[in-house]
Amino acid sequence: MGKITSIDLFAGVGGMRISLSKALRKLGYADECKLYSEINSYSQQTYNENFPETKLIEDIKSIDKKNIDQIIPDHDILLAGFPCQPFSIAGISKRKNLKRAYGFEDKDQGDLFFNILDILNTKKPRAFVLENVQNLKNHQRGKLLNKILKELRKNYYVPEPQVLDAQNFGLAQRRRRIFIVGFLNFNGDFKFPNPTNKKTKVKDFLDLYPPKKYIISDLLWKSHKKRKLRNKKAGKGFGYKLTYPTDKATITISARYYKDGSECLLYRGDNKNPRKLTPREVFRLQGFPESFKFSVSDLQAYKQAGNAVPINVVEKVCIEVLKYLIRKKNRIKNAA
Repeated sequence: MGKITSIDLFAGVGGMRISLSKALRKLGYADECKLYSEINSYSQQTYNENFPETKLIEDIKSIDKKNIDQIIPDHDILLAGFPCQPFSIAGISKRKNLKRAYGFEDKDQGDLFFNILDILNTKKPRAFVLENVQNLKNHQRGKLLNKILKELRKNYYVPEPQVLDAQNFGLAQRRRRIFIVGFLNFNGDFKFPNPTNKKTKVKDFLDLYPPKKYIISDLLWKSHKKRKLRNKKAGKGFGYKLTYPTDKATITISARYYKDGSECLLYRGDNKNPRKLTPREVFRLQGFPESFKFSVSDLQAYKQAGNAVPINVVEKVCIEVLKYLIRKKNRIKNAA
């Protein structure tokens, strides 16, 4: 059995790592994650529960460019779900309202791509998988994405990025994300995975006996309905979204779900208050296994699940990336 090594940057709670590990097992390879980076202490707690003893670099920006070779270990694949808030529609709107910079101009989060780029250009892993919000594709009319691709393509073969939707890969959640992959060596055109189109229903991801505490109060339910009516009169589309267990998918569950659950309130019957999803249910809708551990508060668990990657989608992308690398390796063997 061969082994593929990786590093997991802006790791959150390890969704990219789980996806790669599942892909490697299916192809008969062992995996070794040599390092992860994550600045949020609660996410570190959850990551360490599931992947103890993995070396941590808390703040990737703390690494001076000239020290990358000494600090970052050699690896085959770089994984990075780099911060998406500076590029998301909601994140940009919020930053504009606060008169804050967004996109690459956000010096706290928006320029972290360049830290990834420095590592790629220094360590030269065989491949990388990057994930972000779909709005990255259209931000500044595509100029920002073109800038990213131009920099990556100086050393890597980078096919056109693809936007993939979790609901097309066996998850009952509409979640569209852009994926950027690259390879140090060109070996023919890379093809992103085709949708599995497995039919889903929201009820397949729900707890059989959810605790009553997730049923929203009369006051909150009344507030949701008032706000939706007020926004409708004002010509705004904002308000709660009632989801039925028989629906094929929820809308995107975001990190703000902990606030009031408005993006996905589960219908419980006529004249009954709906309920929020439980944290475990949100993790399920992201494709996390039942064995995944988290002991943080509900508030933090909702944030972590909402910020995570859809496992099913990333796993399929990783399988195609690995097949591309294996094909390259086998061609070299055949030519020898």
